[in-house]
Amino acid sequence: METNILKFERPEYFYLLLIIPVILLLFITAIYLQKKSMRSFAELHLFKILMPLQSTTRPWLKIILILFSFASLVIALANPQTGSRMEEVKREGIDLFLALDVSNSMMAEDILPNRLERSKQAINRLVDKLTGDRVGIIVFAGKAYIQLPLTTDYAAARLFLSTINTNIVSSQGTAIGDAIQLAVNSFDKTERNKAIIIISDGEDHEADAVTSAQEANKLGIKVYTIGMGIEDGSPIPLYNTYGKQTGFRKDNSNNTIVTKLNESLLQQIAAAGEGAYVRANNTRSGLETIFNEINKIAKSEIEAKVYTDYENRFQIFIGIAILLLLLELLLALRKSKWESKINLFEKKSISHE
Repeated sequence: METNILKFERPEYFYLLLIIPVILLLFITAIYLQKKSMRSFAELHLFKILMPLQSTTRPWLKIILILFSFASLVIALANPQTGSRMEEVKREGIDLFLALDVSNSMMAEDILPNRLERSKQAINRLVDKLTGDRVGIIVFAGKAYIQLPLTTDYAAARLFLSTINTNIVSSQGTAIGDAIQLAVNSFDKTERNKAIIIISDGEDHEADAVTSAQEANKLGIKVYTIGMGIEDGSPIPLYNTYGKQTGFRKDNSNNTIVTKLNESLLQQIAAAGEGAYVRANNTRSGLETIFNEINKIAKSEIEAKVYTDYENRFQIFIGIAILLLLLELLLALRKSKWESKINLFEKKSISHE
């Protein structure tokens, strides 16, 4: 089966397009200030007499060419790619949801660089090892949300993972039960083997987490947990917009909050889900150990549609950008003498004999 698909290898570069309205605003401001300055010397219509070669439209044409050239360069940086063939590939694997805690306590640095970044690094390494499994990502704090549905597109998994931070979920807490229920409801109804991995420090948990794990296990879904943090606890650092630490998070009584690993809860959840629990530390994340356990689960055959033969198309847009810049350079700000003599709207006097 053949079809065409367009994708961008680095879509994050499209944020550069936000520069265009800023440049346009600065240009309009400059034109306004120039006219204001000219009015202080004489009326504008007098400048047409004093400066007949001055063009009012050419600066606009030049800035439009520059902006379109810039937009073409941004598209080239994003690297548009086309795929010309779609293949149905049969693979063996399991369905795996990774539920990642993104509450503020995951910013604690008892596991370096911090609990959340350590978790993301471990997930990236896990994705590198996947060969036929479908993986999905759920983020949770006070509520749980699907960040990435089940997919065999591991490049998409890495991309979505890179966007995860503690601001992605506004309400605080650690709703592990909601995350488990969301994963259960998001699995399809196939007979494939399924598993959920909870990566959390277990703090501020909801009471239904163990019950949710038991219900998942009744449906044949195993629940594994990884504890991020240490039992002694660690303060939660605060950073300003420049990334500099400004202190530690405090409670309403102005006492520094110390976040501790709730290992007991995570062990109970893993036991209820007939999975396993591993505590992460600075030398291992625990995810590899869990994945080795999951690999013992019998894998089912699935069909996945994969696009192949992707071709880079950035060269086209680089060519367009260069062409537009050349046109902009060739376009003078002033009219030539022969152009100034052309006036389609000049009134001609008609002699009457």
